[in-house]
Amino acid sequence: MKIAYISTYTPRECGIATFNKNLIQAIGANFKKRNLLEASFVIAMNDSEHLQQYDYPEEVKVIIRQDYQEDYFKAANYINTSTVDVCVLEHEFGIFGGDSGNYILPLLSRLDKPLITILHTVLREPSFIQKAIISEIANQSATVVVMGRCAVDFLVNIYNLPPAKIKLIEHGVPDLEAPGENPVKTITAFRHKRVLLTFGLLGRNKGLETVIKALPKIVAQYPDVMYVVLGNTHPGVLKSSGEEYREYLKRLAVQLKVENHLVFINHFVSEEELINYLAAATIYVTPYLNEAQITSGTLSYAVGAGAAVVSTPYWHALELLENNRGRLFNFKDFDALASTVNGLLENDTERDQLKNNAYQYGLGLRWPRIGAEYIILFQDAIRNKKDFEEQKLRQLVDPEIMPVFSLAHVKRLTDDTGIVQHAKYGIPNLKEGYCLDDNARALIMALMAYGQHKSQEALNLLPVFLSYIHYMQLDNGNFRNFLSFNRSYLDEVGSEDSFGRTVWALGYMISNAPNISYQEFSEELFFRSVPHFQSMKHLRGILNTIVGIAYYLQVHAADERILTQLNKLTETVVAAYLEHRRDDWHWFEEKLTYDNAIFPLALLHSYGITGNEQVKQIALESLSFLDKLTLSNGYLSPVGNNGWHQKGNKMPAYDQQAIETMAMVLMYLQAYRVTHQPEYIRKMFLCYLWFLGENTLRVPLYDHETKGCCDGLGAAGVNRNQGAESTLAYLIAHLGVLNAFELEYQYNLLGEPLV
Repeated sequence: MKIAYISTYTPRECGIATFNKNLIQAIGANFKKRNLLEASFVIAMNDSEHLQQYDYPEEVKVIIRQDYQEDYFKAANYINTSTVDVCVLEHEFGIFGGDSGNYILPLLSRLDKPLITILHTVLREPSFIQKAIISEIANQSATVVVMGRCAVDFLVNIYNLPPAKIKLIEHGVPDLEAPGENPVKTITAFRHKRVLLTFGLLGRNKGLETVIKALPKIVAQYPDVMYVVLGNTHPGVLKSSGEEYREYLKRLAVQLKVENHLVFINHFVSEEELINYLAAATIYVTPYLNEAQITSGTLSYAVGAGAAVVSTPYWHALELLENNRGRLFNFKDFDALASTVNGLLENDTERDQLKNNAYQYGLGLRWPRIGAEYIILFQDAIRNKKDFEEQKLRQLVDPEIMPVFSLAHVKRLTDDTGIVQHAKYGIPNLKEGYCLDDNARALIMALMAYGQHKSQEALNLLPVFLSYIHYMQLDNGNFRNFLSFNRSYLDEVGSEDSFGRTVWALGYMISNAPNISYQEFSEELFFRSVPHFQSMKHLRGILNTIVGIAYYLQVHAADERILTQLNKLTETVVAAYLEHRRDDWHWFEEKLTYDNAIFPLALLHSYGITGNEQVKQIALESLSFLDKLTLSNGYLSPVGNNGWHQKGNKMPAYDQQAIETMAMVLMYLQAYRVTHQPEYIRKMFLCYLWFLGENTLRVPLYDHETKGCCDGLGAAGVNRNQGAESTLAYLIAHLGVLNAFELEYQYNLLGEPLV
């Protein structure tokens, strides 16, 4: 068995780096006939752009610079083409790039090896993105390992992970014993002293000032007490603040007149040295400032070494020090600390009992034993790889993973004027007012929701969106687009895009109206807009208009005047395709910009009315071209708005927008209606999963709490604002998927497609 590890790694001064090295050695100790290079290699995380920042040992085969996304892709490729059997991820949000470390997700999604993830941090109050990252990591992992019962509880009750996915394996400790002649006891700070010891990388969250504030009461009773702080300042702290914290602690000691009872040993010690320090200490203290510490390697080491431990009651300490393996005092309570320490210094028997209890428990945490537990996990993951991959595959075609349809965020954004254009997070941004585009989309969505669910909520929203469209129509039949919150017009005439989307919405209402009144009102608005059809210049406005006309003609097939308009507009689009098409470029323009799937979608609608085979051929050929560009990685990666896709250039990956995905879903749905090929339903659902995290960053845009959708996917993460456009795009895509499954069900049941 060969194992790849993704982690920070020594000589980088980092607790996870040390843990990872210890884990590798612990697993190796169970395979005595194999050397380290035969059994493993490391993908090392760098906190700098310099590949040679650390003098890594030879087991490090790939270096990932934290903020360079291309390095993550190269690492995934290296792992996949290697002979490893299983991959281990050491996860801590801060060691990976992007928003809360989301750069690791695309790497994991590309792995074709079984994955075991070890979570070093599990937050009780995660942000949206942090919760999404842990959920996606768990989805990609055969097993998620945590080191405390508290973490298991959080993962089940906060992150909604299935208990069977989680494994509790405690933090390992060195398989070492202090020598009989301990050299540390000869150090001046330890010789003839009662030593309080704290070790680890220094930073403000360590709470060392609490111990210093307790020293006056301690040394008043025991003048030979020395507080030894062992360890460097954390590299990240050193980079941002220098030695400010250490200097603060020294000044505090001077103020309290205990400077002669405080010693800093400012270096990163080996494990052999550390065991000696722990054995030489009288009491070990971890004075962390708050409870949110799910795992503490330093605490585990102290217990493993059989130290008498006094600690604040953070989560890991509550578990590790139970059953009389240590003593607890409240956060920042230096008086309680002084009282606890003095009590233990006074009672040697009590202190020795704590040490013995800790030592006996620590024997079960020795690294070789912990390594053996991981080996069992690895063997299970390798054995169950096929079942795990089949389970992931089933999720790609399973409608049960779709969230329950909800209009909660749409209702939040909608008042008696219309749907508000933008939001700050999930809160309506009234300063930005309203736009025609969104109210047209909202009308389509509400009609789809009523058709699918007979939703009274959706039915109640229809007159709001219709009245907004009516309010924005000019006397000449054209439309304004933008309206302020106080209902003042903000433009004289809207864009052709907003015009076309409104015609689409009106045509859809005419075809799907819940009553005659709504249909007749929509027909009146539709006919007033018709004179503007042939003056349109911009293709996307034309394409949206084509869709609206096609819906109108579904119920008014004999209207030759409107059919003529459809043919003329379609000819304009066909001419653009024939002008720009090349052997390697099956598209309508020199570049792909925004809302690209509207091109094949509109032509498929046109073909559905006219039966023009050339139009169908162009639609499917351009669909296939777009398909290859955006689905080649096995998930949807639409053309990013950060530069768009120029012919002959690399396609921009980011600033992906929800309307791109909505259009892709509707395009595949219409392709299925035209061709009855189930493959289009599979691709449609794959596109829909972009909203749920099957995307470039493996981060969901749909917010299960607000029932809204984030505004876009950028290189560093999601835009957490949840405006009308993105939320409506999600809901329309959701309803389109449900419609497609209904069509496929009818096909399988009746032996013929239901169009």
